Amino acid sequence: MARVAIHNLRKQFGQTTAVADFSLDIADGEMVAFLGPSGCGKTTTLRMIAGFVEPSGGAILIGGKDVTHTPPNRRNTGMVFQRYALFPHMTVTQNVEFGLKMRKLPAAERDARIKQALDMVRLTSLRDRYPRQLSGGQQQRVAIARALAIRPEVFLLDEPLSNLDAKLRVEVREEIRALQQQLGLTTIFVTHDQEEALTIADRLAVMHDGRVQQIGSADELYERPANHFVADFLGKMNFFEGAFDGDGRFVTQRGTPIGIGALQAANPGTRVVGLRPERLSLDAAPLPDTNSLAVTVSSLVYMGATVEVRALTERGDPIVAHVQNNFRGDVGRLVAGSKAFASFRIDDCVLFN
Repeated sequence: MARVAIHNLRKQFGQTTAVADFSLDIADGEMVAFLGPSGCGKTTTLRMIAGFVEPSGGAILIGGKDVTHTPPNRRNTGMVFQRYALFPHMTVTQNVEFGLKMRKLPAAERDARIKQALDMVRLTSLRDRYPRQLSGGQQQRVAIARALAIRPEVFLLDEPLSNLDAKLRVEVREEIRALQQQLGLTTIFVTHDQEEALTIADRLAVMHDGRVQQIGSADELYERPANHFVADFLGKMNFFEGAFDGDGRFVTQRGTPIGIGALQAANPGTRVVGLRPERLSLDAAPLPDTNSLAVTVSSLVYMGATVEVRALTERGDPIVAHVQNNFRGDVGRLVAGSKAFASFRIDDCVLFN
């Protein structure tokens, strides 16, 4: 039995459809990320699961029990909000204790749970401080401890890292993942950050305009995106619009031929070929058994571990390659105006109708 089962969930705000026909089963102990741009419906879906938003239709089951119209305080879900939502006049201890008091737990059990929760997030030494005396990362840990202290059936996080700086985001997301796995918590994590979702979740549900576009593991979505939106939203992708000619080649609208005839039979309606930038190599000569397109380098963008090379094919199709940062190797010879061959395998192409 799924720990969380969502069946045809809908939410209308007047004439606007915020969430349309959302269905998903989440297994016990699984972490699922709801991923998508602002306004796609991911937070509205999370808040319906938490009970803060009333659905317009569909059903939500937690542990086999229908909670679609159950108040939030009776769902046994723990939620971490984007802006922490800590009580400024309460200490760390009092903030973590709040949910336990609402559940009328005895003082001894409250104390034990508070200690356990603060130990898990490494904040025991700061238990008497107020939120204003804590850093952003520490405040987020308090919010996590407060949610974990009630021992929820389902752990819900609404963009919990968006207010942290880049390095701290990585640290806290790794801590969240470690805690989730240690406790075996069924978790739903809402984010608009692709890297965050790819690295933290067992499965991702990509949303756009209130609808689920694709559900799957990180590698499934990245390597085999279901449509143009998913391919474009998850990482970077070169897109070539065109059509097959009579010789089994795909020819772009500008006239660049791409040899993917072996894939044509399974994808006869192909109108777009997608190619990840890291699947391209830039070489002084064509590579055997690949597509090798003659290109002229337009610019190089230094990105630290990689270099983004932007180029144009002979017919004027723009193409982007991500190559390892090794300026003593092949990248070192490339400058704006350099000639090269962008090579890639047929299997690295993704086709869209």
